[in-house]
Amino acid sequence: MENVNKKRVNVNGIDYRWPEKPIVVVCIDGGDPEYLQQFLATNELPNIQRFIQDGFAMVVDGSMPSFTCPNNMSIITGTPTSMHGISGNYYLDTKTWEPVVMTGPELLRGDTILARFADAGAKVVSITAKDKLRRQLGKGLDVSQGHVSFSTEFVDRCTIEENGIENVLDYVGMPKPDMYSMELSLFVLEAGIKLLKERRPNLMYLSLTDYVQHKWAPDEAEALRFYRQLDNAFGRLAEQDIVLALTADHGMSDKSNDQAEPNVIWLQDILNAKFGTGEVTVVCPITDAFVAHHGALGGFVRVWSKGNVTAQEIISHICVIDGVDLALDKQTACRMFDLPEDREADVVVVSRKDVCIGSSSSLHDLSGLQGHRLRTHGGLTEARVPMILNRPLNAAYKARVAGEDLKSYQVFDFAINGTQ
Repeated sequence: MENVNKKRVNVNGIDYRWPEKPIVVVCIDGGDPEYLQQFLATNELPNIQRFIQDGFAMVVDGSMPSFTCPNNMSIITGTPTSMHGISGNYYLDTKTWEPVVMTGPELLRGDTILARFADAGAKVVSITAKDKLRRQLGKGLDVSQGHVSFSTEFVDRCTIEENGIENVLDYVGMPKPDMYSMELSLFVLEAGIKLLKERRPNLMYLSLTDYVQHKWAPDEAEALRFYRQLDNAFGRLAEQDIVLALTADHGMSDKSNDQAEPNVIWLQDILNAKFGTGEVTVVCPITDAFVAHHGALGGFVRVWSKGNVTAQEIISHICVIDGVDLALDKQTACRMFDLPEDREADVVVVSRKDVCIGSSSSLHDLSGLQGHRLRTHGGLTEARVPMILNRPLNAAYKARVAGEDLKSYQVFDFAINGTQ
């Protein structure tokens, strides 16, 4: 690796020192701390256990809403949602009253840590499970300079021009995984292990998918099988003399009733009945192209009014609904959750841990949930996530741990600047 004269790289107001060893950050999508608690208690994860004992581990606050895109963007920029602007998969354009997809790089504000380090001469790698993240994570990254950025979703389409790598299936030696499989995440890790061995980049970001956590609780055998394979891969990464950081974008909660049916508040139907059809619009920002495992149901939704109903009237009607944790006006939600005000709704609604919120019952396809309890995320109860480093903190960062509430988006800062 190039031994650069201890230069520093500033990204979005934070100074990062030049890494002496490769920095590998893994986002375990849906990696609720309950999984680690369950499996560590029975000694199933020896490598993660060693990281915790020899390095650093803590449960920290993720960004709200506790969805994939906001938190991956927070991690890769080192900033809260209010700064990078990606507060979900969708927001509502009130000029057209149509939802706008928020997964394009043009909507991401600020720089990514990967792109700024690449500009400074570092070699970087970004691998994701789903392609919706790949383009945003790769914002400003010129792969023609030897960098790599691809998704498992489109791994069979990789080109040198767009991804910095080709023939990835042959390179990794695995078949293309199904979108609804644990192998989608395992491919990311196997590709990362091989690229780390052969190219030894300065920075690597590996982002998984939460298919397993949506489908299986911590006490189920398939969840244990998945985490054993994660632990094995993490061990093989760590043995290559790196700084390895593990975190998650969000947790996961069971949101089914005693009959194993989804415990849903159909908020659009409720508000239509109160205020009339078309007066308010409910948007579920968890919605993406792959909803079979959660039915586009989450713990956080947004409500816009067309002008005839005030935010306070909406809040007054919503806050008494059983299962609603919070119903907040725009300003309060932005202040409480550090959200970008120009992309926020008139009202933000957050559900209780065991409850999810949908728009209208006619707009959600729940057929993909047959045979499984609904497990999903989005609320405050899923915003606590692990941060684990395989190396101990230096004195300055030990002092920070004692004096501030840590956020998951600080993981690159702690991995690069905070380890011994």
